[in-house]
Amino acid sequence: MKPLSTFSKKASRSIRGVFTDIDDTLTTAGRLTAEAYVAMEQLQGLGMAVVPITGRPAGWCDQIARMWPVDGVVGENGAFYFHYDRESRRMIRRYIDSNEERTSKRQKLIALGCRIVQEVPGAEISADQLYRETDLAIDIREDVVPLSPTSVDRIVAILSDAGATAKISSIHVNGWFGTYDKLTTTKLFAADCLGVDIDVCEDNFIFTGDSPNDGPMFEFFTNSVGVANVRNFEDQLKIPPAYITEKKGGAGFSEVSELLVNTMRGL
Repeated sequence: MKPLSTFSKKASRSIRGVFTDIDDTLTTAGRLTAEAYVAMEQLQGLGMAVVPITGRPAGWCDQIARMWPVDGVVGENGAFYFHYDRESRRMIRRYIDSNEERTSKRQKLIALGCRIVQEVPGAEISADQLYRETDLAIDIREDVVPLSPTSVDRIVAILSDAGATAKISSIHVNGWFGTYDKLTTTKLFAADCLGVDIDVCEDNFIFTGDSPNDGPMFEFFTNSVGVANVRNFEDQLKIPPAYITEKKGGAGFSEVSELLVNTMRGL
């Protein structure tokens, strides 16, 4: 991982948008700081697309798409995207699965969640589970005492053995039935809402993240950036991000924003 300071001016001038994880990338110690929020607002104010790509639930994503300075949001690790059309005051929602499929899969995930809580001491269903439509979130260090790597591995094994996809974030283990991930739905969002083919122009975008569930994005984007705390998961990433910030969390994201804003302003 190269220091973000080595990111070239030429590459900066070609950037049209920023995709970013939320937890421990935009947030710091569980909170969205004014610094990170202003960083998003500055980018969007200069005409750059800003799109959170998160494992957080649909209920949160509706609010984020409506009220944050963003162009939309990909949620529940790629289960859907939400885009709020401000001119028509209409929320556009695209899900990977039909309503019937989501209902059926949800019942299986509920059973898996009960099993995990019974078999893995200290594991709990995430407090935001009530607002989810497609996946199961097991809290491993947000509102519980951090679980050991062995316990986290056990959760992943239970999900995988049941045929579910399992991904580890900085705070949860997320499980779902399906082959989608953050990257597949980011591509859909880009085509539908930004009018771009990411496979053709991926080098016009930056992705910022911090944990293993960001792996597909780190692998795909030439201009991938890990905030400094990505080092906590360095041994779990098949391909690490190309660049790394000096600071952690939202302060690290702000480094990325400052670099792009200064380039756009000719500084």
